Amino acid sequence: MSELKIIIRHAVTVLVGQMAVMAFGVTDTIVAGRFSEASLAALSVGSAIYISVYVALMGVMQALLPVWAEQHGARRLAEVGRSLRQALYLCVITIALGMAALLSPDAVLRWTEVPAALQGEVQRYLGVLALALAPTLLFRIYSTLNQSLGKPQLVTWLQIGSLFVKIPLSIWFAFGGLGLAPQGVVGCAWATLVVNYAMLALALWLLRTQDFYAPYRIWQWPERPDWRHIAEFARLGIPGGLAILVEITSFTLMALFIARQGTAAAASHQIAANLAAVLYMMPLSIAIAASARVSYWLGAGDPDRARSVIRMSFKLVALMAVVLSTTLFVARGEIAQIYARDRAVIALAGALLAWVAAYHLADAVQTLCVFVLRCYRVTVAPLLVYCVLLWGLGLTGGYVLAYHGIGSIGAIASPITFWGTSTVALALTATIFAAILWTVQRPATARAPAARGATS
Repeated sequence: MSELKIIIRHAVTVLVGQMAVMAFGVTDTIVAGRFSEASLAALSVGSAIYISVYVALMGVMQALLPVWAEQHGARRLAEVGRSLRQALYLCVITIALGMAALLSPDAVLRWTEVPAALQGEVQRYLGVLALALAPTLLFRIYSTLNQSLGKPQLVTWLQIGSLFVKIPLSIWFAFGGLGLAPQGVVGCAWATLVVNYAMLALALWLLRTQDFYAPYRIWQWPERPDWRHIAEFARLGIPGGLAILVEITSFTLMALFIARQGTAAAASHQIAANLAAVLYMMPLSIAIAASARVSYWLGAGDPDRARSVIRMSFKLVALMAVVLSTTLFVARGEIAQIYARDRAVIALAGALLAWVAAYHLADAVQTLCVFVLRCYRVTVAPLLVYCVLLWGLGLTGGYVLAYHGIGSIGAIASPITFWGTSTVALALTATIFAAILWTVQRPATARAPAARGATS
């Protein structure tokens, strides 16, 4: 099978699974919006906080993909199992930190001036999701392992199956019935908790019963923590996780700052954010597939094949991004009507989706770049770029322009302001990342994988 076909098959499999997971958020957005406008606004704020915490911690686990892919490429199969067991110690730490953050959101809610009427519902929503964090992150390790080995099919089937459980549970728990009182957006969180524990249980069963995993010797008694090994994971995973945190918070903190503009603004932003997240799944899937293959060939000692994978992946991402952005721009009004019934929300969401279309073009390029850069152990530079551009120009610039004005330009208190500055910031980010990747892959490919231990 050609390298392009391998990448496409891997990416499509991951995409289907990711879209099933994203359908969780789409389902909750539609259910909350149909339940009440206040529930949709509470979901906008609560999901922004949860996503910020979860994605940062997920990024620490996802950053281990190049490690296992390189071991697989070098045919050091037993090391994959030992490395996985050591990664569990790091996962326990991330679970504890994440639960503490989700159970104590008061400071963030006060800092971002979320209306008091929304705070109680947001806290209850996050309290339930804190209980769901452990199975979610443990399943992420299982997912990352399969992706690194080029076998994401089992993960995808679990994700698709879970959707058929999530949809009826969210509707039932939110609207009530059969003796259960209506719980609104909190009911959606309970549905997520049930589904995540079910997915983890099935993942453990597959690890135990499928012959595919046998060569990796996963099911051995856990070794004592190897802090040198764990520290290597941390040097790769923490900058990667922090980079994703900056990227996501620059995106999700918009929801908290926009919330003070009223429920219509918060609800319309939630629609735009949800669509942007759905579109993000396309470059993310290609980036996962590409990084697995790049690391595989680096581990196998074939840097030329790694460069070939990068070129093919860029062409694929560019083509898909143009198609999706164009489709969204043309159909933005009709798409907004699917999410909401309020005319003001529909009108504002339609305007925001035009910016989302432009945002996605830059997002697609930078996503592929940052994943491939991790294959070459470049993690600190992307973090610094994110901090300066996404937090600085995008988020801070949007806040200043929205609530204070800049020079002769008065304050423009609209979600459009935030989306405009964030789009410009992300376009600059994509340009810089592409330049870094072009620079580092050429000298880095001449080095053996064992020599690439330091982060850049």
